[in-house]
Amino acid sequence: MIGIIGGTGLYRMDELQVTETRSVDTPFGAPSAPIVLGTLGGRSVAFLARHGVNHELLPGEINYRANVWALKSVGVRTIVGVSAVGSLREEIRPGDLALPAQYIDFTRGVRAATFFGRGLVAHVSTAQPTCRATARLIAEAARGMGLMVHEEKTYACVEGPRFGTRAESFFLRSAGADIVGMTNVPEAFLACEAQLGYCTIAVVTDYDCWMDDPAQHVAAETAMAMFHENLARVQQLLVRVVAGYSDDESRPCRHTLRGAIVTPRERMTEEQRALVDFLSS
Repeated sequence: MIGIIGGTGLYRMDELQVTETRSVDTPFGAPSAPIVLGTLGGRSVAFLARHGVNHELLPGEINYRANVWALKSVGVRTIVGVSAVGSLREEIRPGDLALPAQYIDFTRGVRAATFFGRGLVAHVSTAQPTCRATARLIAEAARGMGLMVHEEKTYACVEGPRFGTRAESFFLRSAGADIVGMTNVPEAFLACEAQLGYCTIAVVTDYDCWMDDPAQHVAAETAMAMFHENLARVQQLLVRVVAGYSDDESRPCRHTLRGAIVTPRERMTEEQRALVDFLSS
């Protein structure tokens, strides 16, 4: 089953036929919002509003661990996120879609970034942090709708909540980033630890602030307006993606914990073994 994490501006889905709204308890606290279960185009999906149903959570306040855990607990095996981003490349224009394949983490270390720790050690490879099969499915569906989609892009995740300075924007460009946002880290990496496929549909809303023309610099009002302008198309894209999705346990994202857990099982507490068993399932 696909789980959809709705970002800025996407708090509910018009096409979703809701069958249940479920409050989920996790070992890491409550997720951003109740999990909405239902069908999209006749296929089962789960939906979660990343920032809360009333957009009350800053990027750094989101309980990413609880969100990913809760989605897995209801049967999700692949997460498709929807995120608003700024473009660091002229050819990636506002209104376009981008599919990140890589991430650069410029958050400040204040976000809880792993399911492990507290006596339980694991080192998961994130060399390929996104599910390429899901990315291909999204790209094909987007092209079939005539949407401009940019594949294999690098997403720089910053702490926020402020937008960046021009110096920071130029730095991110020089670091090789193509788009910039505030929410995909640690979300993408937690999905890896939970052996879930992950891919974000990044909706480009602005050019951040690296361009010389101040009229092109990001502002919350214009970014939100651009996101809402594209919202209907993104929802239709999600319908096509869900319709074309098929789970495949042979994908690399299904086996990220293989060889990654360092702590011997016989040295784990009962609680630690339960956590590992859940993430490994």
